[in-house]
Formats: sequence, structure tokens, C-alpha cells
Amino acid sequence: MSFDTGTDALARLTEERVDHRFKGLPPDAEGLTVGELAAQRRNLFSDGFATPVLALSAERLEHNLALMETYTERHGLAFAPHGKTSMAPQLFRRQVEHGAWGITLAVPHQVRVARAFGTRRIFLANELVDAAALRWIAAELERDAEFRFVCYVDSVRGVELMDAALQGSSRPVDVVVELAAGEGARTGVRTEAECAAVADAVARAAGTLRLVGVAGYEGEVPRADPDRVHAYLRRLVALAADFDKAGRFAGTDEIVVSAGGSAWFDAVADVFADIPELSLPVLKLLRSGAYVSHDDGRYREVTPFNRVPEEGALEPAFRLWAQIVSRPSAEQAFANAGKRDAAYDLDLPFAQVIRRAGTERPATGVSVTGLSDQHAWLATTPEADVRVGDWVGLGLSHPCTSFDKWQLIPVAEADGTVVDYVRTFF
Repeated sequence: MSFDTGTDALARLTEERVDHRFKGLPPDAEGLTVGELAAQRRNLFSDGFATPVLALSAERLEHNLALMETYTERHGLAFAPHGKTSMAPQLFRRQVEHGAWGITLAVPHQVRVARAFGTRRIFLANELVDAAALRWIAAELERDAEFRFVCYVDSVRGVELMDAALQGSSRPVDVVVELAAGEGARTGVRTEAECAAVADAVARAAGTLRLVGVAGYEGEVPRADPDRVHAYLRRLVALAADFDKAGRFAGTDEIVVSAGGSAWFDAVADVFADIPELSLPVLKLLRSGAYVSHDDGRYREVTPFNRVPEEGALEPAFRLWAQIVSRPSAEQAFANAGKRDAAYDLDLPFAQVIRRAGTERPATGVSVTGLSDQHAWLATTPEADVRVGDWVGLGLSHPCTSFDKWQLIPVAEADGTVVDYVRTFF
């Protein structure tokens, strides 16, 4: 199992007291536990929630979880969705319940969060050379025989630092060589010859490290298009086959081949379907994470489901609700949500609906032109019907920088009934 079913850490989240730490929650809920507030099934629009408030759609969240479960099963992929997107252990649990092999993470702090809430399988999509973090990982591996941890290596120097930090460990740390997506890409080994040198270094550190596979991130392919992405992924598969032929995976019981962001997982499915038979079973590990909430901007544009609509469609599950607090002219209005509340690194928020006196309608003629720390700048055309006091529902672009601004996020059904609260740990 990829989760420790005996942990009560998730259950304890419902015992946390609602207070000033949590934006947007009803002021009169102060002192209630999260579980008590959820049991009241308050309405997001009429039962005291204060703007700005970010909400997740209960129905769309479930749809996205189920869709990727079906997709990965159909294509014979194991799934370790990237947990950095949400840093929400409740969502990690739901992802695992929907078939995920485990959770991908990026830095040691995130691993500590996942372990605190019982995650048993973790793929760290980074080279880990921090000695203190490595010693903690070694202690976790010794403490829990069922804990599976895999991380990148991408340099001989990194392997040497890992080896030095892990001396005396009872279990070796499993590693995969990261193949860079091209010159000028982010991390990873640039050439196959250098990959072999890194693998040789891992072999010299046999007491502390164990080579179990190869990995990469096709989202970093320069000037990415289908041909370039497929070519890179074929290089990754060929590297695994060459390593296997050379006997580099001795001592493991499966070979890990991993890739997959949220923009090209269809290419990963295509290429991984043609992985040749190797000497051991192959764990074809996909790591896409943004799907859990999807969005109304960047990922709506780049999702592979646009290329393969017959496989389904993800649905944006976020909406940020703000209130119109100023209407200084017929061409301008201001809402009370800004950079502290909304993702803005890829796109500005999108004005979607206006809500007044219980009635919701499209935000015709309203657009977000800028964000201050606590204000959204809205341009309004003559057909815009916007008054001070109205609520405006904003779509967001980039899940990773939406989740991280909110510690406790209401999960609301279509009629506004709040049925749960998602706690994040950034």
C-alpha cells in the first residue's frame, strides 16, 4: 500500500480549531473545529463566508481524480502525481484511493509533510544532496520497512555527496539517473556518456545508493512540439534499455522509467507503450500533478486532452470569490482580492460570473487588468452591470500558485453547500 492506513494524522485535521489563520471562513465559526464546521454544511454564499475566499468544486475535483485514474489504467501507467501542486495530504490520500502508486515531491520539506500523513511511496523529482535531509530519509527507511523512496541523481558530485551523508545507513536510497531534456533545459545529465558516468558513481556507492531506473521531464524540452517531445522520451527509454543491457540494474526487482508533467502526458503514454521487454518488470511512472484542480488558464490551454478529446476532459475546480469594493467610474471597478490571494505568475485571473442577491450571471464586459497586493483592477465596458457589494467569481491560471496562498480551502457543491475543507502545508 502507498498509504499507512493506520495513521490518524488526517483524522486529526478535523480537530483543528478555526481561527484568524484561515482566510475567508465565517467569523462566527471562530473556535469550532474544522470537523464541526464541515458538519454544519454551510452555504458559501449565504452563511457567513467572507471575501476573498477560494473554493474548490466538489464535483469537479472528483471528476478530475476519476478521469486520471481511468486514463493511467487505460495506458498501463503507474501514477505518482506531483504533490507540490496542492501540498494537501487529504488530496494525496484521495489520489492514492483513485489508483495512484504514490506521490511525487520536489524538496525535503514536502517529503516530511507527506510522511507525517502516512504516504508510503514517494518519488522525489530532484537530486537530494542536503546531508541533514538525507540522514532523515535514511532514518525513515530504517524505521518503516514499507517506505519506498526514489530520487534523482544528475551528477557524479551529487552522488559523492549522497554517499558521504548516507554512510552507516541500513538501507540504500533508490535513485534514478535524470536525463536532461536538452541543452539549456533545467536539471539533468546532458549526454548519455555522462549518464553512464553518473551510473558508475552510483555503482561505487553500492552500500548507500541503488540504481533503479531513469527519469526526466519532457516539459523542459526546448521549443517543445510533439516531435521534439517524442524524440526526447525515446532517448529516455533507450537509456533505460542500454543501462539494462549493461547490467546496471542488478539488485533491484523492477526498473523505473519516469516522466510526465501536465502538458505532454499523452506523449509519455505513447512512448512508454513501446518500451521494449527488459530483464525486469518496468514501472512506467507518470508524475502529472496539476490535473487535480486543473485551471482556467495555462493548463486549460496545454492539457493533452485538447489533443485527445476522445479520452475525456479535465474541469477547472477552482474559483476565487471576491467582492466589488469600489466603482470609481463607468470604466473601472475594484475587487478585494489581489496577489495575496490569486495566482498571477502565468496569467491574471479571469472574471467569470457576477453574483448579486442570490443570482449568478456571466461577468459580461468585466476583465481583470492588474493585481495589487489586495485589489483586483477590473476594466468594465458599457454592457457590464457591476455594483459595489457584488461578488465576482474569478477563474485562475496555475494550480501550484493558487493552492499555496490558502491554508484551508472550502470544498463546495454546485449549490454552494460546503462539504469539506482542504488543509495545505506549504
